[in-house]
Amino acid sequence: MLSRLMNFLRACWRPSSDRYVHTSADTAGRQEGLLWYKDNGQHINGEFSMAVVQANNLLEDQSQIESGPLSTLESGPYGTFIGIYDGHGGPETSRYINDHLFQHLKRFTSEQQSMSVDVIKKAYQATEDGFFSLVTKQWPMKPQIAAVGSCCLVGVISCGTLYIANLGDSRAVLGRLVKATGEVLAIQLSSEHNVGIESVRQEMHSMHPDDSQIVVLKHNVWRVKGLIQVTSMWKQ
Repeated sequence: MLSRLMNFLRACWRPSSDRYVHTSADTAGRQEGLLWYKDNGQHINGEFSMAVVQANNLLEDQSQIESGPLSTLESGPYGTFIGIYDGHGGPETSRYINDHLFQHLKRFTSEQQSMSVDVIKKAYQATEDGFFSLVTKQWPMKPQIAAVGSCCLVGVISCGTLYIANLGDSRAVLGRLVKATGEVLAIQLSSEHNVGIESVRQEMHSMHPDDSQIVVLKHNVWRVKGLIQVTSMWKQ
């Protein structure tokens, strides 16, 4: 039994040349097969660590940490940006988000000269519009790109405020230390958009009252149109 387990683990650590994490902070990490990790890194609000384990031969997910100016203006706010992009159907969407979302956020922050919920919404919308435009151009040659998507979970720390934005079914959790007991409490900061949750199913039915098949129970799993669990509803 032990030898079987070791052979299984060795198979999991095969080398991969795919890109894992983009970050502008000083975060040179280490890679062991399908595991990439960084124990301690510095950002403007403190320290961070991160790890990524690749589940498939082709990595569909991306993540990034940006620390420093959140604006193109010298007088703009400083802070930290964290993005988690859970791709599905391929890597194109998550990589596009990784390359464009933070740049849009910096542009809109410069225009308003401050970080806000509205800035993050505009950055999300501009990124989605840009990817839709890319799909339109590439669809005649690469029709499968129309079936590629990604969740998008973002945290922004600016001027002492933590902003959380979520599109999809990733989850942000805050660990809070209780000094009196030493216990660490896990506090959920975002809500998932997944039709496995009854309230999300109800919302989908209310948004599509004429489509009785908008949510289907397939093999004991609730799915949108019988295909996918995650929805594309926006909440901040």
